[in-house]
Amino acid sequence: MVLAGCLIEKSIEPELKKLGVKDSKQLTAKRREVLAEEIKKISKFHITLTHPYEIDQRTAMGVNLNKVEAIKAAEIINNLNKGNRRIKVVLDCPSNNIKAWRDYLLTHINNLANLEIICEWKADVNHLAVSAASILAKTTRDFEIEKIKKKIGIDFGSGYPADPLTIDFLDKYFAKFRKDGIFRETWGTVSDHIKKKEQKKLF
Repeated sequence: MVLAGCLIEKSIEPELKKLGVKDSKQLTAKRREVLAEEIKKISKFHITLTHPYEIDQRTAMGVNLNKVEAIKAAEIINNLNKGNRRIKVVLDCPSNNIKAWRDYLLTHINNLANLEIICEWKADVNHLAVSAASILAKTTRDFEIEKIKKKIGIDFGSGYPADPLTIDFLDKYFAKFRKDGIFRETWGTVSDHIKKKEQKKLF
């Protein structure tokens, strides 16, 4: 899981708009790469990578994926919140219960005194700073995916459950690469695969 945050001056928002910054899902991979470099030049940013093992370990302790995301979002805020300047923080909320997610997030932020915290759905569509952060997160994720492909020597597609290439890879190579740490076993797609294999062995 990759999360990113961008700290930008209000005055440079028109520059982001002129560059064509928008929700990363609305851009081609090539355009995201170009924009990511421009965003890094004009903003302060922080990117977190959470690997499958960490997510699985936290899940085993009762910390679900939404809470992991809140913890990592707080890590980004803590990293970028230096000094006493007033900062408006806008987050794209992954939970259906915005208030509960926000309350959990706040317990992991070191200094709330100078922060205005706003959590909402589709913030990556409605706020340029969040759009910029989504571009950094997506390009970083794509880079990490390519690193894994080169390491194992197999093209498994995007890594998303809607990708037939990813599902085919999971079916054929899960057992072989299970110990390599590239699968999040608490991911529904993977846990369903494990259950099917166990059922086949049983019958």
